[in-house]
Amino acid sequence: MNERGFRKRSLFLVAYLVFAILPIYWMVNMSLKTNTEIVSTFSFWPRDLTWDNYKVIFTDRSWYSGYINSLIYVGINTVLSVTVALPAAYAFSRYSFIGDKHVFFWLLTNRMTPPAIFLLPFFQLYTTVGLMDTHLAVALSHLVFNVPLAVWILEGFMSGVPREIDETAYIDGYTFPRFFLRIFMPLIKAGIGVTAFFCFMFSWVELLLARTLTSVNAKPIVATMTRTVSAAGMDWGVLAAAGVLTIVPGAIVIWFVRHYIAKGFAMGRV
Repeated sequence: MNERGFRKRSLFLVAYLVFAILPIYWMVNMSLKTNTEIVSTFSFWPRDLTWDNYKVIFTDRSWYSGYINSLIYVGINTVLSVTVALPAAYAFSRYSFIGDKHVFFWLLTNRMTPPAIFLLPFFQLYTTVGLMDTHLAVALSHLVFNVPLAVWILEGFMSGVPREIDETAYIDGYTFPRFFLRIFMPLIKAGIGVTAFFCFMFSWVELLLARTLTSVNAKPIVATMTRTVSAAGMDWGVLAAAGVLTIVPGAIVIWFVRHYIAKGFAMGRV
């Protein structure tokens, strides 16, 4: 690579990083300002730095409970999605049966469907069975979208494991549960990490179902953030602080599964 080409690529990389990081920086910048400073002046850093916006979130139950509720139903959904998808993906990877390709395609079509399509059926069903405004209601509704994605990702990783490993384990006297837990799952741990990451991220950022199926007891942070308008106007500082704190869980998850995501890209399933 010549020096001119290297400079062009370096300039493009710097421009991309600035474009990607600037909104995050500006949100952090706003979270450390008062509302008066936000709406009256334009500055690249706080003139009167304040932590009051973060204090509101950590002391006001209507704010911090939103994070707790979101983490609860996201955790439930991630565990259920991976648990359900593992045997399903193994079946698609190892066996051939009538209609297997059609079923696999049908699963993916559920992932392609907008959440608004399922909103009314979920609302009526959960109202009838008494699941409205519960963490389980949101977690189960997100399964419709996360399970197809999880099956698709895991099937790709499982297909990369030679079938001879299964046959050798059975010859050595392993039962299927023991083989699956002790041998097979460690071989696809990268796929499980990638799957858990994508399930977590979709459930964490999804707004429509989470907002409609909850009201008080299980209201997520994304719903709380849409209700910051008061008689005094929009509370920009608190909203920015909430946005900063909303990014933190996703960033932590990305940090722990960053190596698995790279393997997922290498295998062509992400």
